[in-house]
Amino acid sequence: MFKFASPIFLVLLLLVPLYLFWYFRKTKGQGASIRYSDLNLVRRLRPSTTLKLRHSLVLLRALGLSLLILALARPQSGRKSIDVETEGVDIMLVLDISGSMRAEDFKPHNRLYAAKGVIRDFIADRTSDRIGLVVFSRQSFTQCPLTLDYGVLLSFLEQVDFGMIEDGTAIGLSVANAVNRLKDSNAKSKVIILLTDGVNNAGEIDPLTAAQLARTFDIKIYAIGAGKPGVALYPVDDPLFGRRYVPLQVQLDEESLRKIASTTKGRYFRAKDTEGLKRIYEEISALEKTEIKVKEYMQFSELFGYFALYGFLFLCLELILANSKFRRIP
Repeated sequence: MFKFASPIFLVLLLLVPLYLFWYFRKTKGQGASIRYSDLNLVRRLRPSTTLKLRHSLVLLRALGLSLLILALARPQSGRKSIDVETEGVDIMLVLDISGSMRAEDFKPHNRLYAAKGVIRDFIADRTSDRIGLVVFSRQSFTQCPLTLDYGVLLSFLEQVDFGMIEDGTAIGLSVANAVNRLKDSNAKSKVIILLTDGVNNAGEIDPLTAAQLARTFDIKIYAIGAGKPGVALYPVDDPLFGRRYVPLQVQLDEESLRKIASTTKGRYFRAKDTEGLKRIYEEISALEKTEIKVKEYMQFSELFGYFALYGFLFLCLELILANSKFRRIP
């Protein structure tokens, strides 16, 4: 983009054509009077290059003055710049990997396999958010700390499987672990997404105590209870008869999960199948939007120096030629 910072000076450009008009009107018909004894001598004379270019000096002067006037108007060249500021959300994913997650009421395979697939899609849809992963059964540990490197996070997610920790369900301990990862964060929003299919039966920390701790640090918890109501089939590897399926009653402490969510001003969701789980994560993703601020502004650079330089050069050239090659003898 090109503009003039002081366009009022452009009015002075009107003086240049007026000056040229005055000059050519003044010099029209003017010339030196020299007497010759023989007209044939005059006919054989050819006008010199200097004579042909005698008006070039005034054109140089007009060009130089025009450039100086343009310099006074402060020509500027600019380009549009866009500043994108993002304020991401810090999210800790808390995933139950206890034996009950083997239940095959979620497809494909089982609850844990389905949860990993849904979490992969959730991560892929986020931008500029730091995301971490805590896994738990009887104990809890951080599988991946908060990171913007989603490739690393997905790699750690793929490694999650049964048998990493002794069996059990330490919901309170896992939430406290996630809170510890988020408590020093300066993000505008801090979130824990807890996915479990059981009842707290391990760990030294009560789930509600952990929720109150999260509230202290302004951390919101979205709690997801996984499992269809009633009975679900669990695979059992029998050394004699191979794999068989045992129907077991689904035990999910929804009341505690609701209290965990409400204590932190979060929400509780019940996922009865894989599609339901996908919708829940999509809804949470929509609730926790990354704030993106876009600022547009123009950056201008001054060009008056170039115009002034060339203007003075043309005037100096006109002055040099007027006193050398085009010098007039009275």
